[in-house]
Amino acid sequence: MPKRTDIKKILIIGSGPTTIGQSAEYDNITNQACAALKEEGYEIVLVNSNAEDVTTDKATVDHLYIEPVTTEFVTRILRKELPDAILPTVGGQTALHVVQELVFSGILTGLTIELLSLPVSAIEKIKKQEVLEELLVNPKQLFPLTKSVGTVTEGLNFAQEIGYPVFIHPRLTIAGAGSGICYNQNDLTKVLKKGMDASPITQCDIQQSFAGFKEVEFEVLRDAADNALVVGNMESFDPVGVHSGDSVVFLPSQTLTDQEYQLLRDISLKIIRALKIEGSCHIRLALDPKSVAFYVLDINPRLTRSSVFVSKASGYPMARIAAKVALGLSLSEIKNPITNDLSANFEPTLDYIATKIPVFSFDGLKNTQYQLNTQMQATGESNGY
Repeated sequence: MPKRTDIKKILIIGSGPTTIGQSAEYDNITNQACAALKEEGYEIVLVNSNAEDVTTDKATVDHLYIEPVTTEFVTRILRKELPDAILPTVGGQTALHVVQELVFSGILTGLTIELLSLPVSAIEKIKKQEVLEELLVNPKQLFPLTKSVGTVTEGLNFAQEIGYPVFIHPRLTIAGAGSGICYNQNDLTKVLKKGMDASPITQCDIQQSFAGFKEVEFEVLRDAADNALVVGNMESFDPVGVHSGDSVVFLPSQTLTDQEYQLLRDISLKIIRALKIEGSCHIRLALDPKSVAFYVLDINPRLTRSSVFVSKASGYPMARIAAKVALGLSLSEIKNPITNDLSANFEPTLDYIATKIPVFSFDGLKNTQYQLNTQMQATGESNGY
């Protein structure tokens, strides 16, 4: 399939300031994406607030805005530059939050700007999990029972309905900030108050907890011709309940049976197809260690920290290839620069084990808990092969 010729100028939204859970990995991702778009002859507008990022070099992009990555500032830039499209998948959760607000405010429709890689319908389906379950034609419960609440009373009532323990995740936060697992009403009241303070919209998601289950991640790609593949699957050493960014992670997974792997692989590919994503998607799953029951914990329709780890370990540059897929090229038309003559339409197979080990900076950070939990505390990572 030929690349898009009806678009010329593309806006890329960066990940903003360096924080726990969102640091140099996203500079790497954005740099790869910019290089891929430039290689195909597109004009690039970049907005990012971190002047130290490699991608804020004017040689990397055509138009550079070092401004806060907020809906207000991005809207101003959109009105000034009038790009044909936005690539929303390389700037982490920060960029995705901004894009969601732009979509629901109607600004993109008013300026006739489209989203690449991530359809607007996908954003809506992820928010309404029951719709996605119907699309997947799965008779079993696929997602944990979840509800967004704005008051402690609402939260207590829902927890009473589904039973303890429950997992609390503040809305629009990064790296699990303010989250926690609650085993009773006292725990829940404390964590909800803390979580609502952490959330910029003072809302929390209350979710059925699967603490103790195996945590497995899949990085998948899909193109416009519906070719879909698994680039990598990872397994955390620690179970669900410990943030994956703080856990030792193995690629490929080490304790899954073939049946378990095929079940999780199958649902991951079904999800990216149901969402009609043309690019990358990261899917996090919980697997019952005593059976083959599993649940989808999280769907990230974008490139993640795990994408960088998988790319390094497998020699498959996900950000570069995902950017070209977003332009309309099929995986078979894209060459993997690392393997030269091979197209990108293959699943990497490793004959070795890659390991990601978290790095902590307790000496340089204050008020850090010396206990692994749902909130990420690692400030970096070390990879071994």
